[in-house]
Amino acid sequence: MSVAKSSLLMAGGTIASRILGFIRTVVLALTIGVTTDAADAFGVANQLPNNVYAIIAGGVLSAVLVPQIVKARSHKDGGLGYIDRLLTLAIVVFAAVTVISTIAAPFLISIYTTGWSPAQLALASAFAYWCIPQLFFYGLYAMLGEVLNARSAFGPYMWAPVLNNVVGIIGLISFLVVFGADPVGARSVESWGPDQIALLAGSATVGVASQALILFLSWKKIGINFSLNFSWRGVGLRPAMKAATWTIGMVLVSQVGGLVQTFVASRAVADRSEDLAIASIAAMMIAWLLFMLPHSVVTVSIATAYFTKMSEHVHDKRIDLMKIDLRAALRVVVLVNVFSSVALILLSYPVARVFVGEYPSTVALGNVLFTTMFGLVPFGLVFMFQKAFFALEDTRTPFVFTTIQIAIHIAGSITLFFTMTSEFLVMSLAGLTSATILIQALVAYLFL
Repeated sequence: MSVAKSSLLMAGGTIASRILGFIRTVVLALTIGVTTDAADAFGVANQLPNNVYAIIAGGVLSAVLVPQIVKARSHKDGGLGYIDRLLTLAIVVFAAVTVISTIAAPFLISIYTTGWSPAQLALASAFAYWCIPQLFFYGLYAMLGEVLNARSAFGPYMWAPVLNNVVGIIGLISFLVVFGADPVGARSVESWGPDQIALLAGSATVGVASQALILFLSWKKIGINFSLNFSWRGVGLRPAMKAATWTIGMVLVSQVGGLVQTFVASRAVADRSEDLAIASIAAMMIAWLLFMLPHSVVTVSIATAYFTKMSEHVHDKRIDLMKIDLRAALRVVVLVNVFSSVALILLSYPVARVFVGEYPSTVALGNVLFTTMFGLVPFGLVFMFQKAFFALEDTRTPFVFTTIQIAIHIAGSITLFFTMTSEFLVMSLAGLTSATILIQALVAYLFL
C-alpha cells in the first residue's frame, strides 16, 4: 500500500475517533462539568494510567520496535518468534506494573495534586482504582498496533479507538440516564457513591480494553497467531533494550515535566467558588484534546506511514531517500497545522462554549484553549523530527532536545506557581508550554 493510501486510511480512522472523542468529552462535561471538583478528580485519576504507561513504555514501543521488527523479518520464521517473545514480555511487565500501580493509587493521586480537600482526594483515589487497569490495555494496544505498523497494516491501529469512544459514550449516557447531569458541580464530592464511581470510571476502562483486544483480530488477518513464549534469552532483545535506554530517559523527563504542570495547575482548585470559575486540570485536558485533533488526524497519520519507509531506507543505507521522505512529510504537516492553529485560535471561545454553558466557565476554558493552540505547529515539527531520529536509531538526540524543553518548562511552571493568580494560572501554563515547544523544535532542527 502506498504512503498516500496508508495515510488516508489512518486519517479516516483518526477523524472518526476524534469526532467521537469530541462528542464523548462534550457528554462528559455535561455529566460532571469542567470547572468542578469532581471533574478535576476524575481528570487526574483517568490520566494516571496514561502517565504510568508513558513512564515504563511510552515512546519506547514506537521508537524502537518498528525498526527492530523490520529487521526481524529477515529471520527464517519471518520474525514471528521475535514477536511472540516481545508480546509475552510486554504482557508480564504491564500486568505487574498495573497491579502495583493500583495498590499505590492514593499515593499516586497525592503526588499530582496540592491543596485538595480530603474528600476530593478520596474521590480521585476511588476513580483511580477503576481507571488504573487501563494501563495494562494501553500497553497491549500499543504493542499489538506497532507490530501491525511494522507489517504495513496501518488501518486497525487508528480505527480501534473508535470502539473505545463508542463504549465510553454509552457509559456516559448510561450515567446520565441513571444519575442525571451535573455540569455546575451541584453534586458534592462527598456525595459520590460506589455505583456512580464504578459506572463513570469503569466504562472508561472497558473502552480502553475493547480498543486493545480487537486488534488480535487484525493480527489473524495478516497471518500472525500469537502464542506465549517465555524464552527471552538469546532472542535478540538486547539491541532493542539498548536503543530504548535514551527513549526511556526522554519519557521520564517528560513525565517529570507533566507531573510538575499538573501539580501547579491543581493549586487553582483551592480558590474556586460559586462566583469565580477557575480553569484547572479538567480544562487543561479538554484543551489538549482539541490540540490533538489536527495533530492526530494529519501529523500522526503521515508520520506513522513515513516512519516505516524511513526505517527501511536507513536499513538499506539509503539516507538520501530517507531525507526526501522527511521533507515530503514536513511540507504537509506544516501546511495543515498552520491552517488548523489559526482556525482554533480564532474559535477558542466559541468552541469553549460548546463544553460549558455559563459565561465565566466559557471564558476560563477559552483562555486555556487560546494559548494552547499556539504550540500546534512546532509540536508537529518536533514529532516529525523525533521520527527521523528514531528511524536513524538515534534515541539520544531526542532525549537531549526534550530535556532542554522540559527544564525550561519546569523552571517556568515553578515561577508561575508563586507569581500567577489562580484565575490565570492554567492559561499561563498553556502559554508556557507553547513557547517551550517552539524552543524544542528549533533545537531539534539544529541537531538534525
